[in-house]
Amino acid sequence: MSQDDTRSQDRILFELKTRGPQTAAGIGARLDMTPAGARQHLLKLEAAGLVESGDEREGRGRPRKYWRLTAPGHARFPDRHSDLTLDLLRSMHEVFGERGLETLIAHRERAGIADYRKAVGTEGSLRQRLTALARIRSREGYMASVVKDAGGFLLIENHCPICAAAAACQGLCRSELAVFRAVLGSDVVVDRVDHILAGARRCAYRVMPAA
Repeated sequence: MSQDDTRSQDRILFELKTRGPQTAAGIGARLDMTPAGARQHLLKLEAAGLVESGDEREGRGRPRKYWRLTAPGHARFPDRHSDLTLDLLRSMHEVFGERGLETLIAHRERAGIADYRKAVGTEGSLRQRLTALARIRSREGYMASVVKDAGGFLLIENHCPICAAAAACQGLCRSELAVFRAVLGSDVVVDRVDHILAGARRCAYRVMPAA
């Protein structure tokens, strides 16, 4: 495979990861490819087990074929040292029990709040603070972004680099939500509306000014 083909297919995988299921024509339009060219790359990715397709009906007319990442496709995006993390969590639970594990999560939560507060600050608009938070999360591998939503914003994380650890210890997800709430302040309401561990393709948080 040529370097150009590899680069194009990596771009397609990234597009599906960050934007969810799409048609070949939609991918081609966004990546400046012809629909036939995008479809050819998608078929190669399908043969490699990285993407799959399914028909979806949109109103009247023939169904349209949408492409999405498979589990191996999602696995192309790094999960930070998942085997080591899972082993450490298991060992922590065996040695110190549930209370010890909760103590570890609480310590991580306090450290996260302190670090994020330094970077996000308390000045600026909610949009500016959220953008700063998303920038930090992206550096940590969460592929985060902020979009305007009815009455507020969505903080979107298209990837979870600690997904394996979070699946084994869901207190980590609970703690991350608590960190966001503490960092953004008591004048803001933060609710998780999409959750990878619940089957969504991403994690997303609706952030609105408190009533």
